[in-house]
Amino acid sequence: MKLWNVAGMAVGLVLVLVLTLAVFGLPVGPSLALIGEGAFGDKFAIARTLVKATPLVLTGLGMVVAWKGGMYNIGGEGQYIIGAMFAATVVKGVLPNPHPLFGPLILVAAVVGGAGYGLLAGWLYVARGVEVVISTILLNFVAVQLLRYAVTGPLQEAKRQVPESDLVPKALALAKFDRQMDLHIGTFIALAMVVVVWLFLFYTRAGYRIRLVGDNRNVARANFIPAGRVQLLSMAVSGGLCGLAGGIDYLGPAGQLGFNFPQDWGFLGIPIALLAGLNPAGVVPAALYFGALFAGSDNLARYTTAGPTMIFVIQAVAVLGFVGLSTLRLRRKTAAAGAD
Repeated sequence: MKLWNVAGMAVGLVLVLVLTLAVFGLPVGPSLALIGEGAFGDKFAIARTLVKATPLVLTGLGMVVAWKGGMYNIGGEGQYIIGAMFAATVVKGVLPNPHPLFGPLILVAAVVGGAGYGLLAGWLYVARGVEVVISTILLNFVAVQLLRYAVTGPLQEAKRQVPESDLVPKALALAKFDRQMDLHIGTFIALAMVVVVWLFLFYTRAGYRIRLVGDNRNVARANFIPAGRVQLLSMAVSGGLCGLAGGIDYLGPAGQLGFNFPQDWGFLGIPIALLAGLNPAGVVPAALYFGALFAGSDNLARYTTAGPTMIFVIQAVAVLGFVGLSTLRLRRKTAAAGAD
């Protein structure tokens, strides 16, 4: 993503925030100060912002890969949940001997779980013609019910008194850089995945095929590229990234599974990807912006009547604005081409 595009997006998002605060009847200056203090006021605030942004980076990347392949994945939330459940299954299996070396294996299990769930939706489309938008939305509900079954059944804590899994042992939890802060190594895993996905999409044959199939499926077929297989790959990679987000949240800030484990990070990855222009590099500033809003809104809620609902309003307005500007640019390009 070009520097001026990032700067333009940042200015636009700040304007959306200002307008939303005004519509909510909040004093703009003091409210911005409270949000800024809650998001960046000290090292603890910065850590909260980064932790909130971490799953958004990964689910946003997942949406980018799927949508680049023409697969409009709306199932990030379900893939996030299934990834966390796979991770919890491995943790339960190694509880008698929770060695730190099992940590990478747990995250791999989360990736496999999310990838498999994404692949299921891809297979329904390629083999049975079920639209991805429909199947992924419905699979989200299936994942929620599977989670409820798991935490009251096979993954329930040892005493079987509450619908939750056992706490993740300290030996398996993601390493923190400061015991007083929430910041963990998962944040840096997410940032590393931004580079990996960018290289994958723009510097590998598989990534090129995903982009080609997403741009024009018929052209891909004319060039003897198996469009169905490519789209299955895009859904598997997308689901794997969302599953990784679930695994990191499970081993990090959540520490266990329960009915309240889903935090809508999978759904929120969709506006993140859109605001990023389906560019992996753009996912980072978009995720940081909303991570800061989530962290800052907690501080704002202490002193005003505003709550986290405002964040979803901001997301909606920002996405609508982005779609409107994109449509306007497309019409201008089409008009210019017609004039030529």
